[in-house]
Amino acid sequence: MITALRGMKDMLPPRSELYEYIVKVCESVAKNYGYKQIFTPHLEETILFKRSVGESSDIVGKEMYQFIDKGENDVCLRPEGTAGVVRAFIEAKLDRAGGVHRCFYHGSMFRYERPQKGRLREFHQFGVECFGEASVYEDASIILMINEIFTRLGIKTTLKINSLGDANSMSAYRAKLLKFLDAHEGEICEDCRRRKATNPIRVLDCKVEKCQEIYKNAPLMIDSLSPEAAADFERLKQILKANGVSYEIDPKLVRGLDYYCKTAFEFISNEIGSQSAVAGGGRYDRLVEYLGGKASYGVGFAMGIERIMEIIGERDKEREGIYLCAMDERNLDFVYELGIALRRKFKVEISYEAKKLQKHLQNADSKGAKIFLCLGENEMKSDQIWYKNLLTKTEKTINLDDLEKELSGE
Repeated sequence: MITALRGMKDMLPPRSELYEYIVKVCESVAKNYGYKQIFTPHLEETILFKRSVGESSDIVGKEMYQFIDKGENDVCLRPEGTAGVVRAFIEAKLDRAGGVHRCFYHGSMFRYERPQKGRLREFHQFGVECFGEASVYEDASIILMINEIFTRLGIKTTLKINSLGDANSMSAYRAKLLKFLDAHEGEICEDCRRRKATNPIRVLDCKVEKCQEIYKNAPLMIDSLSPEAAADFERLKQILKANGVSYEIDPKLVRGLDYYCKTAFEFISNEIGSQSAVAGGGRYDRLVEYLGGKASYGVGFAMGIERIMEIIGERDKEREGIYLCAMDERNLDFVYELGIALRRKFKVEISYEAKKLQKHLQNADSKGAKIFLCLGENEMKSDQIWYKNLLTKTEKTINLDDLEKELSGE
């Protein structure tokens, strides 16, 4: 028997319905914030991610699905969504068009890592990217957007924020951090020694316990902020507080590449393991220029859909749609034609078998239908159909001529 590859799983109902539900919630909220959908290829040139994610990162060094195709091109399956969106933005010359461009995406990403709960080799993300907007109000809006998504999904999270400063802030901070790391060169792990030579700020994200003990005394970026960066961070906190969003300042929350600046944030959930990030993002004002475009402000986030699915589980979703059935085989053709007509306006599940009422009700309940419509011999004789709202438990008979009008009022 041929099976799916390790770390790549089929998504069958009801899990696929849960995925669809989460994406619909995300899309609905993003659209309310003025974002529009973008689709980018799953396959890109490898150099795109080497530049955007960083050659020294684990994603590029260990986790990418990279190969040479038949045209001798060095390509890979996308490990994350932002780089492809930025590439599309530049390729469409939107970086030169001016104005603000907001987009959202969702779909498969690929990383060769050890599969575990909420982490697969093919996984799915929902994300948004905004280009051309410098205001910290947009940073705050994206955080409020994520908070609204989690509120609608009924997920409790902790928001952590930090500021990575601007170019002046980073220059001053790197000098302080390198001086500190030089003093502890023989104590930190091998990975941190490598990061020190490439992206020193990434050492603060090390998970080795010995290193974390050392970094408790490391200088903090938040203490090296320029006046402009400090003012933006203060305004961000004020906006979040005014909108009832609680947060924790995490001075060790970092992004390891030079084009990240100012706002950085993560939403943490303890429901799928200790301190697991379910969404994260921030500002990357130099990424468009870094990938060959005209300098443009950028800010965005990405959310792991599988992690959200693990938290929600197979919890009951809102009932929707109509279950239409017959109790007598002689009425199946009529029920089928009625169902086809109703599908012009409504979501309809048609039963192709004649069964007893209780069996039909069980099927409708298992499929999550909201409205149950059943045609029996008595209803057929009187041009009526039996109706039950499976949410409110309301029951009645409806004249077939009035059926569409009645359903439209639901």
